[in-house]
Amino acid sequence: MLAPIKNIFADFISLLYPQACLACQELLKHGEKAICTDCRINLPYTNSHLAANPENELLQRFYNKVPIKYAFAYLYFTRSGRVQRLLHALKYQGHEEVGEILGNWYGADLKESNYHQQFDLITPVPLHKQKLKIRGYNQSDSFAKGLGQILEVSWQSDVLKRTANTSTQTKKTRLERWQNVGELFQVVNPATIQNKRILLVDDVMTTGATLEACALVLLDAGAQEVSVAAIAAA
Repeated sequence: MLAPIKNIFADFISLLYPQACLACQELLKHGEKAICTDCRINLPYTNSHLAANPENELLQRFYNKVPIKYAFAYLYFTRSGRVQRLLHALKYQGHEEVGEILGNWYGADLKESNYHQQFDLITPVPLHKQKLKIRGYNQSDSFAKGLGQILEVSWQSDVLKRTANTSTQTKKTRLERWQNVGELFQVVNPATIQNKRILLVDDVMTTGATLEACALVLLDAGAQEVSVAAIAAA
């Protein structure tokens, strides 16, 4: 009986305080959460999980740098578009639920393609503790959690730690990005990743420098293999 009452109360609140889609700002309809149905249909999907490995452009970013097994990104990042607005809401407006929702959706796609049998552990690129304290959560971790829920793969938020608080990558050149992430990550407890197939998760994949740095640390600490996934690829 409690659940129906809770749903009725939620519907009543939504009538008084209607919420807008975080991607397009249109009012959400009944049953929609954070992202409207129209935006879900029209988001710029990469379908990178469908590409044969040698033809996967995201995977090619890591060639001759680090042996990545699979490389995925759910969406294409475009400035001033739906994806940028979703990421802004996730990172800077306290909408942690966006990461989990997108993780659930992409998890369903990956599961349909049988990737749920390819990973033993899902973990995010970590934030520095100072940035984590300010934001209150790690936006990549919410995406990792959403993926784990649907793929039914263990999710762990504290496999890696960031040893220095780097400045944002957004406006840096390719060389500056690489210099910015050198030797910044450590595995907290190597025993937790021994011989495991790890899916490493970030919010946006640009050059891949941050993911590469984390993957190298994981492999050096004993991981069997590392794959990477991001909410969006730029």
